[in-house]
Amino acid sequence: MDFPESPDSDDSHDDDDASVRPGPWWRHALWVAAVTAAGVALGWVGALFRIGPEEFGLPPAAPGDLWPYLLAWTAIGLALAAVLRFVAARVPVYEPETALIGAVLIGTRLTLGWRPEPLEVAGLAGAALLLVVLWCAVALRGAAVVRRSEEASRPV
Repeated sequence: MDFPESPDSDDSHDDDDASVRPGPWWRHALWVAAVTAAGVALGWVGALFRIGPEEFGLPPAAPGDLWPYLLAWTAIGLALAAVLRFVAARVPVYEPETALIGAVLIGTRLTLGWRPEPLEVAGLAGAALLLVVLWCAVALRGAAVVRRSEEASRPV
């Protein structure tokens, strides 16, 4: 089986992990909503053994309603997704879905099973925000380095 020595530049954009994601505002809003919903849903599924009846798993960690935590992580996820998508529309970001789903999933799962106070939820949200900011900072730094190297190699 013969493989080409260099991939065709037209085909390489289809399977890039990090690419700029321009498009109309509704596509960005749909992405933000879908990825946030996926993170919250996966976090809820991951916490089912802690929030269901005792015969299905461990006894509930703490009494209380689940809806405030689900709504809080939905709002947190929407804000984090908006930041990631804003940066991904301008520079290539490596798998923004993974970063967002991971942060929202972990936050949702922890808060549903643990039912922390609002200040602790804010701390978890701050940690998720830190992850997203670092993810975006790496992408912005990489884009700046590429831009500088292209400017340096351009003939004067």
